[in-house]
Amino acid sequence: MAQGVIAGPTKPRPVRGFALFKWAVYALLAGNVALYALGGTPTETVDTAAWVLLLLLFEWETGGWRRPRGSRTVARLLRALAGLAVLWACVDYALDGERLDFANATTWLGVVLALELELRLPARWRRAHLARRVFAWAFYIALAGFALAWWALAFGGEREAWLDAWDASLWLAAFVVIELNVFGWARTRPDGGSPARVAAS
Repeated sequence: MAQGVIAGPTKPRPVRGFALFKWAVYALLAGNVALYALGGTPTETVDTAAWVLLLLLFEWETGGWRRPRGSRTVARLLRALAGLAVLWACVDYALDGERLDFANATTWLGVVLALELELRLPARWRRAHLARRVFAWAFYIALAGFALAWWALAFGGEREAWLDAWDASLWLAAFVVIELNVFGWARTRPDGGSPARVAAS
């Protein structure tokens, strides 16, 4: 069961500036796949590509898009494949001793789990949703710390850290967008009011 917004004549519409920002971030992240393919490791390339796919699947599920029949099965298959790729990357980072990459990747898995819970748990389970939000923001704070660590390494002269710092910052922006999608904060009703959220099957 996913969280949605009221349908019908008062269905909220995206704020135009937010939509432009969102798709700019998504486009930059897609470009990062090419950057990692050119200058990163195979693990980083597969990891980034899998995360872009997961991001687009979350956008499709939370952004108010129409979903044809049978699309959920395809989405679940794609999500499973991308999830396996991300898990493989986590294991590879651990085996290679890439502690910062491993910590970052596993924390992102926590964020995805938190978002999945927000989308699947019934709306009436308010305490569970509150706990989910607390854990999610704790994960985001940790991820911001990892991004700052990469920026520090980059400014300290480690050339390879620039792309990681840039990528980590973009991913934080992207998942803030997804959080805004989930809660409808970036949408307005035709009458200018704020959208109400209801559970949608």
